[in-house]
Amino acid sequence: MTAPFAAMPEAHSLPLSPSNPAGAPATDPRVVFERHRPRLFALAYRMLGTRADAEDAVQDAYLRWHAADRAALRNPAHWLVTVVSRLCVVRLRRAASERAAYVGPWLPEPLPADVLPPDHTLERNADLSYSFVALLERLGPEERAAFLLRELFDVPYADLAALLGKSEPMCRQMVHRAHERVRHGRPRRVVPPEVQHRFLDRFLAALHRDDPDALLSLFAETVTFTSDGGNKVHAARKVLEGPARIARFLLTVHRKFGAAYRSTVEPINGHPAVVSYWLDGSVHGVTAVTLDGDRITAIYRILNPDKLRNLPPRPTLAHTAS
Repeated sequence: MTAPFAAMPEAHSLPLSPSNPAGAPATDPRVVFERHRPRLFALAYRMLGTRADAEDAVQDAYLRWHAADRAALRNPAHWLVTVVSRLCVVRLRRAASERAAYVGPWLPEPLPADVLPPDHTLERNADLSYSFVALLERLGPEERAAFLLRELFDVPYADLAALLGKSEPMCRQMVHRAHERVRHGRPRRVVPPEVQHRFLDRFLAALHRDDPDALLSLFAETVTFTSDGGNKVHAARKVLEGPARIARFLLTVHRKFGAAYRSTVEPINGHPAVVSYWLDGSVHGVTAVTLDGDRITAIYRILNPDKLRNLPPRPTLAHTAS
């Protein structure tokens, strides 16, 4: 473990500060921290991929902020981003063996609309869309930190070098490699939410009609399908590739189990996605897609119940069409 991370003490569980301390001035440390909380959570979620881990990292950062010599800090925002990044890298290193032993692909936890930071629409190129967060799983802990800090916050390479304990040229190379690895999975064009919604309506209609041609018309030649069941429910344990293979798989699953749940299009990570519910209203799964113009290039299906427990139930769907 490199020096910048080795020196960090462990935090103990304490309650977070209230979001609006009564009567506190704008310079109150709690107010200052709460001002930056949305961005800190967004960064931690991109790094760690789960809501609980992101919230824990932000809480640990608050404890360090509370104990810090704040009068000596020239840039509180920079200090907080640095601390959260360090905490996330340490957590990712510890989680490496656990994720390596995970049965099947590991996908991030989807976020309901009410969990998104209120300023998430202000983020620049990198966003909180599910497909982007899933792409970040291609990167190692330090590579992910360097990429996000450079892309989201324009952190200078000298600061990245100090944070990661590496040389500036190595950090530049790390960010360049991360861009290359993520670029191949990112859409070339931004697809408006209303277009995404229409695509997903067509996707659901094709499944409901058992129409392979309609389904194939939505897929790019390079489409992939990744599902995460966490060895707790049935899911494909390898990434599927190719329109025909994926269409056959999806239609087969829908024929066998489609009558047991109902699906609707609603916001997940700020973008339209398919959310499926069992007849009792509990969440069955989330299907998010990456659209590149007029074709679906990637499908992500999250079925692990541990990653769905933060999504609210919808009992009113019990009698709607699938």
